[in-house]
Amino acid sequence: MLSDTQKEIEKRRTFAIISHPDAGKTTLTEKLLLYGGAIALAGSVKGKKTQRHAVSDWMEIEKQRGISVTSSVMQFNYGGYCINILDTPGHEDFSEDTYRTLMAADSAVMVLDASKGVERQTRKLFKVCTLRHIPIFTFINKMDRDARDPFDLMEEIEHLLGIRTCPVNWPIGSGKEFKGVYDRAAKKILVFHANSDMVFEQKEVQATAVALDDPAAAELIGSDSLNHLADDVQLLDGAGDPLDMEAVQNGKLSPVFFGSALTNFGVEPFLKEFLRMTTPPLPRKSDAGIVDPFDPDFSAFVFKIQANMNKAHRDRIAFIRICSGKFEKGMEAYHVQGGRKVKLAQPQHLMAQDREILSEAYAGDIIGLFDPGIFSIGDTLCTAEPPFQFEGIPTFAPEHFALVQQVDTMKRKQFVKGMSQIAQEGAIQIFQEPDSGMEEVIVGVVGTLQFDVLQYRLRSEYHVEIRMTAMPHEYIRWIENTDLDLKALDLTSDTKRVQDFKGRSLLLFCNSWSIRWALEHNKGLKLSEFGGTEFER
Repeated sequence: MLSDTQKEIEKRRTFAIISHPDAGKTTLTEKLLLYGGAIALAGSVKGKKTQRHAVSDWMEIEKQRGISVTSSVMQFNYGGYCINILDTPGHEDFSEDTYRTLMAADSAVMVLDASKGVERQTRKLFKVCTLRHIPIFTFINKMDRDARDPFDLMEEIEHLLGIRTCPVNWPIGSGKEFKGVYDRAAKKILVFHANSDMVFEQKEVQATAVALDDPAAAELIGSDSLNHLADDVQLLDGAGDPLDMEAVQNGKLSPVFFGSALTNFGVEPFLKEFLRMTTPPLPRKSDAGIVDPFDPDFSAFVFKIQANMNKAHRDRIAFIRICSGKFEKGMEAYHVQGGRKVKLAQPQHLMAQDREILSEAYAGDIIGLFDPGIFSIGDTLCTAEPPFQFEGIPTFAPEHFALVQQVDTMKRKQFVKGMSQIAQEGAIQIFQEPDSGMEEVIVGVVGTLQFDVLQYRLRSEYHVEIRMTAMPHEYIRWIENTDLDLKALDLTSDTKRVQDFKGRSLLLFCNSWSIRWALEHNKGLKLSEFGGTEFER
């Protein structure tokens, strides 16, 4: 007999949605939220015809630019499941935020544009998923527009991503000739009825289900389309991979769905099948072994920190992924990195930037905790004795650097607070030259758009104007030797000696030749692309 806690954990489904920019990821997210009743009205992602914006794009800069620059968390109930969606930025400049978010997911939905197929950022994010061997489901979007041949798309996924595919449904035409999809398991055609007056409030578009051999099928989609579909289905059944659920769970086979998120065609059938195929919360690795989600002891890790999500609050929220047991409001847990017990106060259920206080949550859930400044990304919380630590979240080595100075020296306090908080979120990394003050700092980022976000947020959230000067450095290396005198190192003239905010010594290089010089001219020097040990990163 399952306990109430075990039943609640069994209901949880936690997944991330990943894609290249403009593939329709945020639109698909909102349509899923419509089905769960989490929102009553979907936003216009680009805001061209209305002033509505995607509910998951809550930052002002996201609304202005029409792109996602930070991950959002949304929870809703559907069909007896409690679903946690992690909507991630598609732009490569924010891939580090996406990477951390994927660490909190149990599966991923990969959204592809039917006319473009597998794009560069999709490949990068897919590799992150395969490193964790999590199940990957593919939704090929925008079938209501001109699209590539579906067999070519399948071949490209298998060739570029190295994962086998199994179409769960199959498209009938595309663009103006899009007639619907064929459900392979039900052996029925779902006929798409286009509606030029489509409104955002409606749910799944009207569809007529008809068997492949039904005389009415030719009338509904045309005899040429029907004959073409029959040939495709015969080829898929004869030569395609079967739906092997063990291979799906191990990340070796991706079930593929075709549809149109904008017109709501194929979204609800996808959601139903996805929930049937995906798993409850997965076990997690720790320095004490594998942690089972059904373990009665509560455990969680921090994967994201966000300041100033809500202008009315101006506080910091630590996003935690609950890995085992049950969370209760006001409970105490051991903060492993802090070395002490903490009261987990003001727990919040999140819907993008909107929030409400919750009383309980379970393994698989993503919740927000008020953070007075004690949490860092990768921190572990647990009630087990003895305490353990979850596998760390590696940081990406920055590739772009700039010297940042405050314009108004009278606003030093706001400048220090803003820079520190945004750095603690993981959006930027801050470095200083030894013995220098905070009047100027070196900022490292993975993508240059993060500089724009930094400047915008400092101005809008902290009322601080900054001056940024680009630096020529492209490589960063942590010095593993703890007994070295930085000043005594023999380095090229353009190599810069810096420290991170934890006081660790680093070197900034302009090119790979300078790295080789440093290693060849300083016997015993050990350099690393990452700082910390496996369970600290």
